[in-house]
Amino acid sequence: MSNALPVHVVGAGLAGSEAAWQLAQAGVPVIIHEMRPTAMTPAHRTGAWAELVCSNSFRSDDAENNAVGVLHAEMRRAGSLVMASADAHQVPAGGALAVDRVAFSEAVTAALRSHPLVAFEPGVVEALPPADWGPTIVATGPLTAPALAESIRAETGAESLAFFDAIAPIVHRDSIDMDVAWFQSRYDKPGPSGTGADYVNCPLDRDTYHRFVDALARAEIVAFRDWEKDTPYFEGCLPIEEMAARGPETLRHGPMKPVGLTDRHRPDVKPYAVVQLRQDNAQGTLFNMVGFQTKMKHGEQVRIFRMIPGLERAEFARLGGLHRNTFLDSPKLLDPTLRLRARPHVRFAGQITGCEGYVESAAIGLLAARFTIAERGGAVPQPPPATTAHGALLGHVTGAGRLPGDEPGTFQPMNVNFGLFAPIAEPTGNAAGRRPKGKEKTAARKQALAARARADFAAWLDAQTGRDAA
Repeated sequence: MSNALPVHVVGAGLAGSEAAWQLAQAGVPVIIHEMRPTAMTPAHRTGAWAELVCSNSFRSDDAENNAVGVLHAEMRRAGSLVMASADAHQVPAGGALAVDRVAFSEAVTAALRSHPLVAFEPGVVEALPPADWGPTIVATGPLTAPALAESIRAETGAESLAFFDAIAPIVHRDSIDMDVAWFQSRYDKPGPSGTGADYVNCPLDRDTYHRFVDALARAEIVAFRDWEKDTPYFEGCLPIEEMAARGPETLRHGPMKPVGLTDRHRPDVKPYAVVQLRQDNAQGTLFNMVGFQTKMKHGEQVRIFRMIPGLERAEFARLGGLHRNTFLDSPKLLDPTLRLRARPHVRFAGQITGCEGYVESAAIGLLAARFTIAERGGAVPQPPPATTAHGALLGHVTGAGRLPGDEPGTFQPMNVNFGLFAPIAEPTGNAAGRRPKGKEKTAARKQALAARARADFAAWLDAQTGRDAA
């Protein structure tokens, strides 16, 4: 395929970077169009590709019990650049896969810039690519340049869909009081690169917790503009103060839950709530506040977060923030292989399609590339089965997974989860014939879904590889 016309990839975030890599590794020349650093977004800080804007976590790496862990496994099987770079630059995070965000994006950038089939054209793409560009993948992410977003809206006739994502603060490690805080992962779980003592834990007693929640309720927040007031939050990334507003006990049953932890300084006293911080860089000098994304004003963040025991003298490398994400009504606008119905030479990938999360965005980029590769070989692209993590996520994005009674206009972004997978028969019982119940039944179901997904994805990938070779 090396003599064929190049495929244009617009956007070098996680989805665009993964798409470009998959294409180039298949022998397809690629031109990457990226506006940064010529034009920056409100959330990005560098011109590096695949920059991680919010968390540094790719979430659970458990491929036997967790849907995102299954997606990790499938992507590794497909030769994902995003997963290879994450694995090479991971930092301790218990059962999660977290990375040094700077080293990760630098690795992705270096791999693509050094690839002989990848070219780079800097600058803003201000309109949907014309037909004479040929096959194109638009992976501009939720912070698509306004001119391009308007071009998409004008072409499709669809109203812009949007939600808000919030960003968590990052604390300098040496400003944390370790006479109060301690290192431990929940249930001492070591995870892919950890020791079982990978998170900094700051304990709160009942009175301190309720003073903290009360302070959140009274905090000054960033005001919305008139045109933003009706834009919802993404439920999977709510600001900490929004969670607190749902009830005084919400946080201690969410990101501040004290389960699986023992205060190393006072083992006989069970904390009423715990704030966890996760390592953010390989040097271990920066830690981010897990689940503490916020839209509070910067001065309020410093004042209120220093109420947390162990963080009284915290110094912040970055304070929290808020950014607006735009996404397509993909079930209406895209076909089952991610092509824009109005312009079939254009595919969309990443968060702009209505998936949420780093690996989910990269996975949709991976699929967009593989569908393009199949077409260039004269084949009809075959989506992965709905039994796989990739297939389940694709079904959500394109509408293949919608139920007959689902109302139009209700499409919302979503992380990968077992609820999107094709159903599986209930576990029939163990060797003794006893049927699992309760949590045991739930665990058995997840393990069965995960095992089936990994097997079915491997079979689908082998079939694609064999067809491409032919």
